[in-house]
Amino acid sequence: MEEPLKNHITGTFKRGATVGTVALGAMALLLTGCGQAPAPAGGGGSTSGNAAAANYLGCIVSDSGGFDDQSFNQSSYEGLKKTVADTGIKMKEAQSTTKADFEPNLNQMANAGCNLTFTVGFLLADATKKVATADPKLHFAIIDDNSIKLPNVKPIVYDTAQAAFLAGYTAASVSKTGKVGTFGGINIPTVTIFMDGFAEGVAYYNKQQSKNVQVLGWNVGTQQGLFANTFDIIQEGTKATNNLIGEGADVVMPVAGPLGKGAGDAILAANKGGKDVKLVWVDSDGYLTAPTYKSILLTSVIKTMGDAVETIVKDDLAGKYSATPYVGTLDNGGVAMAPFHDLDSAVSADTKSQLDTIKKGIIDGSIKVESKSSPK
Repeated sequence: MEEPLKNHITGTFKRGATVGTVALGAMALLLTGCGQAPAPAGGGGSTSGNAAAANYLGCIVSDSGGFDDQSFNQSSYEGLKKTVADTGIKMKEAQSTTKADFEPNLNQMANAGCNLTFTVGFLLADATKKVATADPKLHFAIIDDNSIKLPNVKPIVYDTAQAAFLAGYTAASVSKTGKVGTFGGINIPTVTIFMDGFAEGVAYYNKQQSKNVQVLGWNVGTQQGLFANTFDIIQEGTKATNNLIGEGADVVMPVAGPLGKGAGDAILAANKGGKDVKLVWVDSDGYLTAPTYKSILLTSVIKTMGDAVETIVKDDLAGKYSATPYVGTLDNGGVAMAPFHDLDSAVSADTKSQLDTIKKGIIDGSIKVESKSSPK
């Protein structure tokens, strides 16, 4: 049975896209692929002095985006690294470069005796299910997937529509052209949930402020919109963003992992040519993870994956592991909208006050945010 979700969303909108992730600076680590032994990272600085922690092995396997994707792979990886520092556990990681790496990398972790292995992304679902079924004594947690019903696999999912709703409201409030845009990497639920929330936030702004800001790139009613059909080809993010800017969008949210960098590059180039376009990042706080785009970054729609990773490891250490899904919401801090940082002055005091009220309304259920892709 899933942990309860307190908030849902309702509404219909146009097309959208969100942006991906960030460069976290010097990560002096890794590149472990298929066929290579996962790289060890010893734990230090145990705060508990717990002997169990010293013998505990926490592991993580990336999808093909790798641990430097400035998105959910990197955020999850950094969360496990922090857990190592905080608890004194040991760590192994395996970085995948293609889908063919998933199962071999997971088998490496199982053979290494990992107490708990995090698999990052829905693409690893089949491999995770197969390896977890073969060794039911080992614990797993899969991020952004809730399809596996096994007692040793814990889903970690996020109702990102809630935080994206706030970002959509903000985007509409700062738009000068009356058009904002979004695009996705691939038309899948973990992408479209961002786009739904963003578009619904714009619609709510229009209703509350008697405006008519348009959403380009996504239609909530038809669940169709603008997609790059890849998470790997950065130039496709540039192309999609240029299309949205060409149609008049002056705020763009890419939901496409590394393609967010292509979106950022397109916006920087457009602004050099006289445009005034802003970027909304996704998954992590782009101001911190993708500093190249600080000057154009309005805000980010955050999934606090690192916090979830640390919490689940600590629960496992304490003997409290369960396969009950972790569902990140505004209420439990699993999702959030990032600060406005350098563009704080672009958002009016009235809008900031309205956003505080909206957030409270989403949490208490008086404002409904309903995406077909929200965790059920």
